[in-house]
Parts: sequence; C-alpha cells; structure tokens
Amino acid sequence: MSTSEDVRPLIPAPRTSPENDPPRAPVRRPRLLPALLVVALALAIAAAGLLVRAHQLGDTPATDNRALVDTAATAQVAGDVSSAVTRIFSYAPDSTAATREAARGLLAGRAARQYAELFGQVEKRAAEQQLTLTTHVVRVAVSRLTDTSARVLLFLDQVAERRGKPPTTAAAQLTVAAERRADRWQIVDITSR
Repeated sequence: MSTSEDVRPLIPAPRTSPENDPPRAPVRRPRLLPALLVVALALAIAAAGLLVRAHQLGDTPATDNRALVDTAATAQVAGDVSSAVTRIFSYAPDSTAATREAARGLLAGRAARQYAELFGQVEKRAAEQQLTLTTHVVRVAVSRLTDTSARVLLFLDQVAERRGKPPTTAAAQLTVAAERRADRWQIVDITSR
C-alpha cells in the first residue's frame, strides 16, 4: 500500500482565468523583410545615379577631344599647322610671290582673307625695305581636335633682317583654327595673342 504522501489528487488544480495569467512578452514578428527591401531600394537608386553620372561623363566634350587620346593625329595636325605657319610667315624681298602662292594652298576661309589683306602691305614693304622675315615655331599645343577640326596654339620667334641693319627677334603667339580637307589640314582662322 501506499502512504498518503504518495497519493496524488485525481482532480486537477483549477485553471486561472486569462486575466490572472502573468503578462507575456509581445510576440515579435520578424522585421528583416522590410529592412531588406529598404536596403535593396537604396542600392537600386544609387546604381541608377551612378549609371546616369557615367553617361554624363561619357558625353562630355572632353571625350570627343582626340588631342587628349590620339597622339598620332595630334602630332599630324601640330606638324601640318606648324609647317604652314612657318611657310606663310617667312619671306624674302625676292620670294614674296612664292610665299603668297603657298598661302593659297595652306589657308582657307577667313584666314585666307585676313592674309591677303595683310600680305599685300607686306609685299610693298619687303621690297622697299629689303626685309627678310624668318618664322620659327618654338612651341605648339593642340587644345582641341576632332576628325575634321582643330584648335592649335603656337609660340613663334620671328627674325627680321633689313639690309645693312642687325637682325631683330620678336616673339609672337597665335591661335589657329584648322580644318581637315582631303588628307591635309588647312588653316581657316588666325588670331594673334
């Protein structure tokens, strides 16, 4: 037999009502999904912004400037323009006709008109004063270059010699606009600086 201590009641203990239950911690629902959506949206906006900025950078005039990336084309235009400037701004009293003829093939547009006006006066003075002018390109820089146009900055030394007088040297600076016609560059505008 068993003792009274081993006896368990057969009737269960009364249940308490929900009002009497101890307070429970609120049920936490995972907030991971909304947080992931916010992060994904932020990344998508940032990526779209980067794509727009990359497109803007790709469409700047600097990317069209071959002088920044094409050394062969830059060297060609620098050489052609330097050679042309040397030829059209160098003459002797007995060779002005040859200089004028060279200018016809090297100049076009506004530059040809400017040169024709200026050189008419130079021819008279060169003969009267027995003036020889020799132009040397000291430095050349191509600031803008496309397939068909270029802007070139030239630094020149010009040596003037008159019969019976010592030579004088003067520095000059020109900005030249050139256009590619056929397979060579022609000067279309000259601005003295």
